[in-house]
Amino acid sequence: MTREKRETPIIRNRKATFNYEILETYEAGLVLQGCEVKSLREGEGSLAESYGMAKGGEVYLYNFRISPYKAGSWTNPDPLRPKKLLLRKPEIRRLIGRVSEKGLTLVPLSVYFKRGYAKVKLGLGKGKRFFDKRHAIKEREAKREMGRALRTRARPK
Repeated sequence: MTREKRETPIIRNRKATFNYEILETYEAGLVLQGCEVKSLREGEGSLAESYGMAKGGEVYLYNFRISPYKAGSWTNPDPLRPKKLLLRKPEIRRLIGRVSEKGLTLVPLSVYFKRGYAKVKLGLGKGKRFFDKRHAIKEREAKREMGRALRTRARPK
């Protein structure tokens, strides 16, 4: 049996790039229990409304929902329990310093497996204002219109 070498995201936080301007990204390991890993491998998780927070020199991921494993028993952990993130001490100190700045938040972008270990891609994000979001929507719509025009023009008649 070969191990998966590419890092294809199992779960993505699609709203993160819409609601936040991502300044830096970090890769962190997740401390999970057995049933949570099995559930994640089946893609049973949600990053919506989740965020990272430093507490006591450690970084935790809150509101990351991992649904209970279907074949599990009463030992299934709480789906919304805080998950500890594994980072190096200098990275933790840097994150604590940056998050204490005004308006910066730790936002999980995706969850994937790398060499058999569950990893989360964290982004240090600054919240977008309403007019920034409107601008992003306008750009997206303009790209779609250009793509449609090019496709219809490229068709042979």
